[in-house]
Amino acid sequence: MKHLALIAALLVPAAHPALAETLPALFDVTGVAPGDVLNIRAEPSASAALRGSLAPDAKGIEGITRRGGWMQVNAGEAAGWVSARFLARGAAVWGSGLPPTLHCSGTEPFWSLKQAQGGLVLSTPDAADRHFALRQVLDGGLPQGAQRSVLADGLTAVIAPAACSDGMSDRAYGLTATVILGEAPEAQQLSGCCSVAR
Repeated sequence: MKHLALIAALLVPAAHPALAETLPALFDVTGVAPGDVLNIRAEPSASAALRGSLAPDAKGIEGITRRGGWMQVNAGEAAGWVSARFLARGAAVWGSGLPPTLHCSGTEPFWSLKQAQGGLVLSTPDAADRHFALRQVLDGGLPQGAQRSVLADGLTAVIAPAACSDGMSDRAYGLTATVILGEAPEAQQLSGCCSVAR
């Protein structure tokens, strides 16, 4: 009987790690005294160089990744690390569909993609904005996870959790984007990074 219980325990899937803490996500600063600040460090260490600070009432801070008791965040055009004990989960980001604040961008060529007017808007510096009717968003069965496949008229995008750099700033991103425009044989692929912060 013990063997059956052990086999049953091995066959029952453990909670998916994406459901424990899906990142990136939005956080609010908490537990910092009024008049004080939450220091942003260059590395996840209290002795690392200062990179900036967050106000004691800062909200909507994008947490990119966690390392021990530290959370990587963006402040301006640079990423840094703050003590995670001073962050509380803020507004919900992940559920079914796309996060309302999700925006993606890339370089060479420069482009950006965001939600607007019930669909998607693709912007490039050399052309007028292109609007795409959103048809379906797939979450792979894990609505609380960060991976999404986006199907729109004339556009397909895959957004996946992974470290990403825009190659131009010192910001950190926790999502990559691959966007396919049009159809073969004239299809075009764009690659970039995504953020869930406003």
